[in-house]
Amino acid sequence: MTGTSTGVGDGASRATSSDEDPDERLNRELIELLNELRVMLPGVQVLFAFLLTVPFSSRFHELTNGQQAIYFATFVCTTIATGLFMVPTAYHRIRFRQGDKERILRTSNRFTIVGIVFLAISITLAFVLISDLLFGFGVAIALGAVVLVFLAWAWFAIPLSRRVRDGG
Repeated sequence: MTGTSTGVGDGASRATSSDEDPDERLNRELIELLNELRVMLPGVQVLFAFLLTVPFSSRFHELTNGQQAIYFATFVCTTIATGLFMVPTAYHRIRFRQGDKERILRTSNRFTIVGIVFLAISITLAFVLISDLLFGFGVAIALGAVVLVFLAWAWFAIPLSRRVRDGG
């Protein structure tokens, strides 16, 4: 017999092994979340590190005001994404051994999803900025829209449509 996850309602497994108690399920789900963050964090950190160096390059002052605004928006969104992806670790460390793992998991999941949204915006804006430098603003906006639609489809529409199909 399989139990139903009382879970986070956000990607937690629907069925769990009958010999997995609620504490084991929470531990597994938290480990899964942290493993997923180990995949996302290096990418956002590389983007963040790159953005930190850009203003110090010799050609940065050649950017138009609009391009500098896009750069700054990219930098802000990447900073927010980085911070949001680090919430689960900080939250867990501060609340460690206080019997709050369900809340840690729910909160961390929400912050991670919002972080993914900001990462999608960051990637899109970085793409728009580079495309603007190479091809002009009109082409950059069109290509950026394609990138944003792709990321929204791959990262959100596919899993959400599956969730709807599964009735959850």
